[in-house]
Amino acid sequence: MNENFINTWVSNVELERTPNKKQLIDIRRQQGFKPFDKTHPLAQAIMKGWKQHSPADSLVLSPKLELMGRLPVNERTAPYDGAKGYQLFLKNALDGKMPGLNEDNLEPTSTDWDTLVESGAINDTGLKVVLTDKKSEQEALSVFRAPDTDSNEYTIVEIDVTSFKNGGVLSIEIWIGDAELAGSFDLFVGDTQLPMELLPENTLASARNILPDERKTFSYRFSQGRVFKLGAIGVSNEESKINGFLATISVKPTPINEAED
Repeated sequence: MNENFINTWVSNVELERTPNKKQLIDIRRQQGFKPFDKTHPLAQAIMKGWKQHSPADSLVLSPKLELMGRLPVNERTAPYDGAKGYQLFLKNALDGKMPGLNEDNLEPTSTDWDTLVESGAINDTGLKVVLTDKKSEQEALSVFRAPDTDSNEYTIVEIDVTSFKNGGVLSIEIWIGDAELAGSFDLFVGDTQLPMELLPENTLASARNILPDERKTFSYRFSQGRVFKLGAIGVSNEESKINGFLATISVKPTPINEAED
């Protein structure tokens, strides 16, 4: 198992799957316990894999956090009973047979992104990422909205890479939340004026029309340290006006000898 899997576990209590444990959760929070961020892609994948009324589930997730297999603890019967049966379950998951997932009873999960913003759990303004040699990767979790009109109502993440004097490659991986709203992401120079100059023709790089629960990565090479703006906006959709996103932003610096050349 250790050659093909990263083995770990998570308590149903920590993901607040067991409402009868709410009092226990409240006590633990008073003692300084920090619950899992249920908006994180890993938590979302785990919650998507839950089977209704199952006290515990074994889940197989791909490196991209795609569900590959599920084995509820109460269903470890033939052919998946015992050690050899569990090994067969893992093998079938790796072979793409989706064990335990060819059913219509995956628990529906939908994040209330509006409530998360209103409660202060997620910020949609004043977002800033500062990257340095010691911290060349950082995440930004927020929301984007579908514009009510043709105006560009971007959620803005400021990206400060001024410490990379010789430049480098800025990479941005975008994961879209579970609401029925696709998103588009544009990279602008840092002094772009809001909102008049936030136009597609002014972008440095873009990732457009990313669907819910999908990921996309785009990059931009810069010659010297500077500040950028990442703009996130929804693709007009009547079913939902807000969705979440997680941007993993990183820089691969230009080697000094290449910068001198």
